[in-house]
Amino acid sequence: MKILIADDHAMFRDGLALHLEKLAPDATIIQASSYSQMFKIISSENDVSVIILDTEMQDMPWADALTKIMQISPKTVVVAVSACEDIRLIKSILAKGVKGYIPKRADAKTLSNALRLVMDGGTYVPPSLLENIPNSDTAGKNGAVKTLTYRQSQVLDLIAQGKSNKQIAFDMGVSESTVKLHINALLRSLRVNNRTQAVITAQKMGII
Repeated sequence: MKILIADDHAMFRDGLALHLEKLAPDATIIQASSYSQMFKIISSENDVSVIILDTEMQDMPWADALTKIMQISPKTVVVAVSACEDIRLIKSILAKGVKGYIPKRADAKTLSNALRLVMDGGTYVPPSLLENIPNSDTAGKNGAVKTLTYRQSQVLDLIAQGKSNKQIAFDMGVSESTVKLHINALLRSLRVNNRTQAVITAQKMGII
């Protein structure tokens, strides 16, 4: 696996690289200090699996950069990192197909969990975004579905079938720790405290 860190702050890149070496010891870590340098790398190396991208670099608007990444390397997973935590910006970035948005002020545990979730095929959404999604028992099926990611919906269906975390992990092809992350995100989205409440609330909302 090749992971590309694109950020114009060398200290942040180096710190994140050290973190990734512990999280994914078999991965090759590459660094870029600008969008233009990043594009040169992904154009010459077509096997970059993950790009961790600062959305605030100065040589190109982030929206244009994301569009170009999708054109050059459509199968590459992109994770955005930014000091900005504006809800509208986060929604706009995630709408571009980005698989995670990690605030730069996130602590080491959150960072690790978010990156592990993305590497296992999930999508990391900051709790601040989930907390700002309207929730109502009368929201209806279409409105409710919008509050859940694909992975959260998948986990919810398996929980409703009475499966354990271990069984869910096996069915989804991910680790148990990743399942726990999905469940925690699901509980936050539905504003409930446990799996039973999640199923009951989802049934009321028409999700399952």
